Amino acid sequence: MRIRHLFLATIFWLCYHSYAQNKQLLYDFTDIPQSLMVNPGVKSDFQWYAGIPALSGISFQAGSSGITVNDIFADDGLDINDKVRDRAINGMNIRDELSGTYQLELLSGGFRGRNPDYFYSFGIYNEGDAIGYWFRDYAILAYEGNADRLNQEFDLSHLKTRGEMVNVFHFGINKRMNNQLVVGARGKIYSSIFDFNSTRNKGFFVTREGQNNLLASTLDADMKLRTSGISELEDAEDNGNLASTVMKRGFFGGNLGLGLDLGFSYNLNEQTVVTGSLLDLGFIYHSNDVQTYTLNGAATVEGIEVILPDALSDPDADFWQDLVDEVEALVPFEDDTKGYITFRPTKLYASIRRDFGEQLESREICDCNTVVKGGNGARYRYANSFGGQLYMINRPRGPQTALTAFYLRRFGNVLTAKTTYTVDKFSYSNIGLGVSLQAGPVNLYFMADNLLAYRNVADAHYASFQLGLNIISWGKN
Repeated sequence: MRIRHLFLATIFWLCYHSYAQNKQLLYDFTDIPQSLMVNPGVKSDFQWYAGIPALSGISFQAGSSGITVNDIFADDGLDINDKVRDRAINGMNIRDELSGTYQLELLSGGFRGRNPDYFYSFGIYNEGDAIGYWFRDYAILAYEGNADRLNQEFDLSHLKTRGEMVNVFHFGINKRMNNQLVVGARGKIYSSIFDFNSTRNKGFFVTREGQNNLLASTLDADMKLRTSGISELEDAEDNGNLASTVMKRGFFGGNLGLGLDLGFSYNLNEQTVVTGSLLDLGFIYHSNDVQTYTLNGAATVEGIEVILPDALSDPDADFWQDLVDEVEALVPFEDDTKGYITFRPTKLYASIRRDFGEQLESREICDCNTVVKGGNGARYRYANSFGGQLYMINRPRGPQTALTAFYLRRFGNVLTAKTTYTVDKFSYSNIGLGVSLQAGPVNLYFMADNLLAYRNVADAHYASFQLGLNIISWGKN
């Protein structure tokens, strides 16, 4: 199978079976170094940490906002064709979002500077992101045809999709301004492996009664598909060096871009903390291995027209080719290799947290002999926390939002657990659980979302997990 066909099939499978990239369990989970990746301004007490390569941060979300496997294949006595028509073709609408992501840390580390108010982090991770909205009119046209839908305009703007695979090289600085405020920033270099996007389509297709024939079909289209990296990967597959080509494009051999993360944590008082972060304020300029396909124009045809007796004067006339040439002249399909810019899917996090219960001494090194409630010393950590979080991500049809309530419990310095309840457009019953285990310097964490869905996985709209393995030092016992 050609890689372009495999690529398209894989992407649409991922779009259909993937969920959005909210990391509400990891956010503000300060016992885990990877919490710096969702808020570079998080309050941390590490002296240094090192992630186990390729194991320090793994995350994946999969699901569907519209229908589930059970909706189509359940043994409920209904005809499967009826279920496809009623629940998928006609049951989903154009705002049903089919999106997802995965992330794999290749290298991760951080260390505190000579000035203990500064903490530096760095690393490399591979990320894939894809989104597709339900192309309802296309599905209706393909499934039912247009014979019984005269005068109905099929909207070409229903096709909105984008996706990419990219390596991200990053370096961050976390600065404790005073005992109340911590700020952070992270610079990023993006190395794109491949990209595709088709998000600004418009036009329609309609069939009406004709004048010279029974029916007349009109196509008015302004459509564009932009890709980069696909042709090179296709050639690499043919030549048997696909893996090395992916590595080359991921390590500065593809298209490059720049990005920025910003974040903060602020203590309103000793036990109340507000946080916020803005991630992936960035872009990628695609100039290498670019292919852009456009369909732009308008045409009305009434099929093959054979006008007698004039048609008999040229018995070798190819009426079908004449029709094809006429349509291509009016609605030309073109491709070019001009460069283009894509902007990263920017994400926003915010939270408020209330700490209470048993006071645990901070493990960070500070210029103080005791833990204090004011000044520039380290703060107490508390055994219990609860609060709320907000998440937003920029998407082609507007922002996607989620609200989360959470409770966090520390059992000494060995075990920390966080449970969440999240509400978004996908679910009103998403309960998640994250656990961080500290065995000496070894940190192991695992997180899973939508736990109630595991009672019937086939009827789940999504499932997700995150896990990682780190070595952490606090510089003191």
